[in-house]
Amino acid sequence: MHIIKKGTIDGYAKKYPDSKAALNRWYLITERSEWKNINDMKESFSSVDFVGDDLYVFDITNNYRLIARIFFKKQLVYIRFIGTHAAYDKVDLDNL
Repeated sequence: MHIIKKGTIDGYAKKYPDSKAALNRWYLITERSEWKNINDMKESFSSVDFVGDDLYVFDITNNYRLIARIFFKKQLVYIRFIGTHAAYDKVDLDNL
């Protein structure tokens, strides 16, 4: 998968250092994957959930979530949100 853009992860990890290892792990696994559908993703991340409009939510740790828009045919991943579970609860998925 091609992830747009790594700087989003780096910036968040710099601001919240306790997220760095888990976010980098997510990045490396995702970058090396060639997912064709959510079932393929669940082999890598059992906690991933589809929330509509090509958006998927990953539990990064007990504290953080990442939302990505994923286009399987193009093998593209757009990071749309990284934040705490509390911040995720306030996300308007229709505007991502």
